Amino acid sequence: MVKVVVLGMGMAASHFIVGLERLKNGEIEPYGVPLAGKLPLDISEIEVVGVYDVDVNKVGKSVYDVAKEQIGSEVPIPETLKKLKVMEGVHLRNLDRLGIEATGLEYKKSLSSALDHLVEQWGRMEPDVFINVITTEYATPIGDLKYLEDIIANNRVEEISAGQFYAYAAAIYASKYKPVTFVNLIPTPLANDDAFVKLYTMYDSVLLGDDGATGATPFTADTLEHLKERNRFVEFVVQFNIGGNLDFYALTDPDKNLMKETTKSSIVRDILGYEAPHYIKPTGYLEPLGDKKFVSIHLEYKTFNGLKDSIYVNMRINDSPALAGYMVDLARLGRLVLDEGFKGTIYEINAFYMKKPGPKGSPSISRIVAYQKMINWLETNNILVKTYLD
Repeated sequence: MVKVVVLGMGMAASHFIVGLERLKNGEIEPYGVPLAGKLPLDISEIEVVGVYDVDVNKVGKSVYDVAKEQIGSEVPIPETLKKLKVMEGVHLRNLDRLGIEATGLEYKKSLSSALDHLVEQWGRMEPDVFINVITTEYATPIGDLKYLEDIIANNRVEEISAGQFYAYAAAIYASKYKPVTFVNLIPTPLANDDAFVKLYTMYDSVLLGDDGATGATPFTADTLEHLKERNRFVEFVVQFNIGGNLDFYALTDPDKNLMKETTKSSIVRDILGYEAPHYIKPTGYLEPLGDKKFVSIHLEYKTFNGLKDSIYVNMRINDSPALAGYMVDLARLGRLVLDEGFKGTIYEINAFYMKKPGPKGSPSISRIVAYQKMINWLETNNILVKTYLD
């Protein structure tokens, strides 16, 4: 069994929680779950025990009601989710400038008191894994563990983001109760921040991140790998996304957009070994697109005899379900790596699931290469089911 706390009740969380229930009920196949059938922890053993948000239109409601509003026109919502309530988390500017009325524990308590409040709640829930899917925020690395502790102790709310606070709170929970895995699927540098990796190592816990890679970026990365292996010289890369969900709306804020651009664009030099001119960024918000984002990619490269070829790709991708399928894997991997005694961060897992894989300074690699590295690592550490290995 793996007990999961989900941080952020957006569309990715809705698809994860709803899809998980539908998988348990035998209503759907686990398409989009890369390690379905390959891990010695069944999907049916995942239990979501807590969900947090700060949107006043979500806090206090059932997950059923929130999911019904967000994705109920696309998929049936299991009535069992009426029992699971959305609880109040920390805001720390996460929804600023989005026109959404927000609440937050820090409005009523100091950061230290908010920390104690969450840790006490989690002590009753007994989670093994925390999955962070709050809206993209602006955050810079903390870097120093003592500085992080001072921020909390002295209630310096302007110096910490919601994602950073949740990661710190989960580590404190681990210090008091049991080791945990924190999965960071947003661009906030956590697995790429020495302070947080040190903190999780100290408490025999695992930190996976940063920023889930689900759509255009893995496709571009694999295309670059294809060209590199054939010794074709890439002249330039263009990749842009336009979407209509809340995360794309948040990216209309220049600071938040920069966070996403940073994690997306690191693939070019890491894979090719040189800095080909590139424009890789989330480009815009158009509400009618909804969760099905538009992606366009254009690459030009030199081939034999000095000639040039071009690749053009246009896609429409369901954004949130793609990430939700990863969450099914990462919840199980989070528990399994704890059982095997791992701590800190794990590059072999991060490299496949994340745009900016920790630890700091680690290269982004194509997902087709990363998948094989991860499978080999899981096999070496006895984290694959025997029937899959046979």
